Formats: sequence, structure tokens, C-alpha cells
Amino acid sequence: MSALAILALAALGGVGAVARHLTVFAVAERSGDQFPVGTLVVNLSGSLIVGLLLGAGVTGTTLTLLAGGLLGSYTTYSAWMADSDGLAREGRPQAAALNIFLSLFAGLAAIIIGRALGGLV
Repeated sequence: MSALAILALAALGGVGAVARHLTVFAVAERSGDQFPVGTLVVNLSGSLIVGLLLGAGVTGTTLTLLAGGLLGSYTTYSAWMADSDGLAREGRPQAAALNIFLSLFAGLAAIIIGRALGGLV
């Protein structure tokens, strides 16, 4: 990857992070705080856009910039689901299910462990 592409990746990552922040808070203002609807909107919309890119045949540096840079910082859920979809489409449904299960439950466990360790400092 060229130096220019790396700079573009970083810039798009910043744009994605700001878009995530603005989206989550805009949705939360309208939906309240009973359920993280803003995060759900971000995760599902990011997954939809990655699916659209993949379905449209976007590859190479363009895919890296859009899916990895922009959407990767907008949401990591989209990358997680794209990986799981790829495993399933490769005829590896058990691996796809394992990826979903481990990411979901290990992610929750990591949050719990991190909170516990953070409380020790």
C-alpha cells in the first residue's frame, strides 16, 4: 500500500469515527437510553454498506479504504459480520458460527475482565 493510500486510510478512519459519534448521539437523543439504538444503527448500517461494497465487487485498495478505513472506524461490527459471511460462503458454517460465538462472548468477557482490572488501578 502506498504512502498516499495509508494517509487516505487514516483520514477516512477519522471521518468514520466522527460519523459514528454523531450518529450514535443523534439517534440516542431521539430514542432515549433504554437500549443502545444508536450503536445498533451504526453496526447494522456499517454491515449493510460493507455488504453493498462486497456485492458490488469492490476490491483492492478501494475496499481497504472504504471498508477498513471509513467503516472500520465507524463500526467494527461490519468487519466481524463480513468475516463471518465469508466463512459461511466458503462452505464453513461451523467456522462462521464459531467466529460469531467467540467474538460475541469473548468480547463480553473482555469487557468484564477489563472493567475488573481497571478497577484495580
